[in-house]
Amino acid sequence: MKLNYKRVIFVGFAFFLISAFWQAYDTIVPKILTDKFGLPQAWSGAIMALDNIFALVLLPIFGAISDKVNSKHGRRTPFIVIGAVVAAILLVTLSVPDAMQRTQLEKVTATEGEAYTEALETIWDANPTVQDWTTEDVIDDKKPLQELISREDFTAIPVTVEENGKQVTSEKYTNIVVPARQSYAAIVTENDPTALIIFMALLLFTLVAMGTFRSPAVALMPDVTIKPLRSKANAVINLMGTAGGILVLLLGTVFGTGKTANALMSYTVFFSVVAGIMMIALAVFLWRVREVKWAAEMQEETARLGLLEGDGSEEEKASGERKLSRGELISLFLILGSVVLWFMGYNAVTSKYSVYAGTVLDKDYNTTLLIANAAAIVAYLPVGFLSSKLGRKKMILAGVLILFTAFLSASFMTSSSPLMVMNILFAMAGIGWATINVNSYPMVVELSRGSNVGKYTGFYYTASMSAQVLTPVLSGFLMDRFGMDKIFFPYAALFVALAFVTMLFVRHGDAKPEAKKGLEALDVDD
Repeated sequence: MKLNYKRVIFVGFAFFLISAFWQAYDTIVPKILTDKFGLPQAWSGAIMALDNIFALVLLPIFGAISDKVNSKHGRRTPFIVIGAVVAAILLVTLSVPDAMQRTQLEKVTATEGEAYTEALETIWDANPTVQDWTTEDVIDDKKPLQELISREDFTAIPVTVEENGKQVTSEKYTNIVVPARQSYAAIVTENDPTALIIFMALLLFTLVAMGTFRSPAVALMPDVTIKPLRSKANAVINLMGTAGGILVLLLGTVFGTGKTANALMSYTVFFSVVAGIMMIALAVFLWRVREVKWAAEMQEETARLGLLEGDGSEEEKASGERKLSRGELISLFLILGSVVLWFMGYNAVTSKYSVYAGTVLDKDYNTTLLIANAAAIVAYLPVGFLSSKLGRKKMILAGVLILFTAFLSASFMTSSSPLMVMNILFAMAGIGWATINVNSYPMVVELSRGSNVGKYTGFYYTASMSAQVLTPVLSGFLMDRFGMDKIFFPYAALFVALAFVTMLFVRHGDAKPEAKKGLEALDVDD
């Protein structure tokens, strides 16, 4: 009983293109909303939750629909092809309203020379009343900017200063100019919201397109993989997804998307390159994946190894549905509850870290996220192997503990903290999240049968998306109310800790001991 790694890798190209899209979306869209449209964190969080609201509805529906499709190309492939092509095209079109808004902000885009001084004068003359400051030694008692700093002082704030022989972003630029410019952007948007309206309309269509094929793409792995090997296979799938995310982060480094001074840059070329990567991945998927053939071979191997789901009633066999026992049902709810909780914590970080890194830590988010993803890639295959030996639940609990430790420790990081420490903590977070991800989805579909994998995939995504609908809004509200520096990581650590508690009581969802029979029980090879 060995996993066909080559086959799973090609299946994983669907997840590769999905992850490439979401990495670009999660890091760039919140920056556009705050830097170019001047939206507060709560509103930005609400918009970032829209993809999860759509997914909450669309993923279960299209997962279940794909279960019933019987085309010559398979159950999942048609959804993947159509959804990916439409989403890639729409991603590129998002750069149109982004460029429109950038044109309206043209007077304040400069970061050097006389043009930069004129930009600061324009911002000041617009008379922004900025209420939410984080640098207590410069801004006190949440007073308007004009009461604490003169026009001359403001227009003299540099973008960079020299520290220890190298140029770094000025703290005053980060904590005074950036929020003042965001306030100016809010005034511009209020005066002419056309670009924002177009941006939101295109964003909605893009999210619908992504929602139509994510469940079918993820459900394809268990369609072609026997149950005992699904943790290992899911490790490969997640490795492919992480590779897609890393590639986009590398692009971000090349394009300088994480630099504070580039907050108002154009994203047209960046979005076009990401869309191109998605289409290349889709082409490889179509070239090598044979869904119908591979699914049939999986069913044959399942029967040969005696892994068919229980006897069940004649009605259950006819319908393809299997009723869960009371214990299995409780475990399913506990697993899904745990999924909600750890996504509440994790998504609060991923959806706003690009903003947090620039405004609180004064660091390029690309480097830190690259390290987290690189650590996850290194961890996936060992985690998949260990999970088959130690059990999925134990590995998830270990992953949750690692993630909690990383987030709790990051709560104490400031702009003066060594970058290396944050990189280590994010490497830990990457390993912890990899350990959770490899095992959580297989635990859910372990309780399904072959004919309704899409339905159970929908259950998993309903749980994860429910969390991701709520957490950007809730965390954004708390950050606006109490300060981003005080809420960001403690909020994430709290919800991850709660997930550890719920996961302790799960009793079902590990690979079944009875899955290996006869001589197969002696085969422990990979």
